[in-house]
Amino acid sequence: MTKTDENTTVVIVGGGVAGLALGNFLLHSGIGCVILEKHRRDHVEHRQRAGSLDARGVRMLRAWGLGEVVEGSTSHDSADPGGGVPLLLDGQRRQWRLDEDDADDADDAEDADGAFCPQQILVRNLIAVFLRDGGDLRFEAEDVSLEGLDTEHPVVRYRDADGTARALGCDFVAGSDGYHGVSRTAVPADVLTCDTHEFGYAWLTVMAEVPADPPAVLAVHSRGFAARITRGPAASRLYLQCPLTDTAEQWPDERVWSELDARFGAPAVVRGPITSKQVVPLRGVVFSPMRHGRLHLLGDAAHLISPMSAEGMSLALHDADVLARAVVRQVEEGDPSLLDAYSDTCLSHTWERQAAAVRMTETMHDAGDASYEGEFRKRIARKNLEAMVEPVR
Repeated sequence: MTKTDENTTVVIVGGGVAGLALGNFLLHSGIGCVILEKHRRDHVEHRQRAGSLDARGVRMLRAWGLGEVVEGSTSHDSADPGGGVPLLLDGQRRQWRLDEDDADDADDAEDADGAFCPQQILVRNLIAVFLRDGGDLRFEAEDVSLEGLDTEHPVVRYRDADGTARALGCDFVAGSDGYHGVSRTAVPADVLTCDTHEFGYAWLTVMAEVPADPPAVLAVHSRGFAARITRGPAASRLYLQCPLTDTAEQWPDERVWSELDARFGAPAVVRGPITSKQVVPLRGVVFSPMRHGRLHLLGDAAHLISPMSAEGMSLALHDADVLARAVVRQVEEGDPSLLDAYSDTCLSHTWERQAAAVRMTETMHDAGDASYEGEFRKRIARKNLEAMVEPVR
């Protein structure tokens, strides 16, 4: 039996950072919404995802009354007394300075530094606050389909944890179910465009049960880029630049540790159990438009950004903020102008951050292993990198 008597203002498909942030923003504004998430709660709260928040993201959460979800996270400033991130250049310790935009942000709001907040912790906190404040979050929602997106009242159908077919009527649909989700497939192929940039190399990403202190350390070496980033008090994500053709099987544990030591110029990490390995190609992807009828795409459903930028979560929060404000304007004032501009507004910001991510990624990787782009590009990248770092005093 299909239940069709439920209605809400916004159905949010996907319970990641974008969807949960949007749900909390709407809930705090008194706008009815339902979040549908296909996985179990324990899976969502414990899956390891990369991410840190910039100052804009932290300020945004505080502006919506959600500062508590990042309380207790490690600030960027604690990573290095100068406000940067430690970087090892051929084993020599440097400090990667904040860029001018980030420095301006810090000057404008001294109490809103970026945060090394692991994504699963942010997700866990957003879930807790949403449910505590009376939000409607439905886990194990399978077989989601979107209907009537070009009408005034779309319908979202799904099957609940008991196998019962259900239907939610709504005014707007937010598709925040990630790159492989169903939301984007609801946009006709002749409407949606996809622009992609492949960097030509990958990262071996490794989860290890070892603490990260300081929370982030980067390394540029002739053998390639490397990094260690905190994922909680007793876990770290390790990154090693590698060819696209590499497989995780080619990287036994001992090779991982020895290669990290080589690129960091010294034993860089307390060794511990490795729980997962994956080879991830570096690329940037932007889908356009981010709005089709009553469907609005957010986060990874609309774009992927180089992980070197660490801006995936911040982009997701930006989309959620823009959409929430647009929906509030429509519901409270009957003004559709912000909704009409949603795609253009988000895409303008997305392309700005993609441009910065490409510059950063190419500088950090070309400055190391010359086998990918050649010695000329390496020397150019080294000069660019030297302008971004300074010796540690």
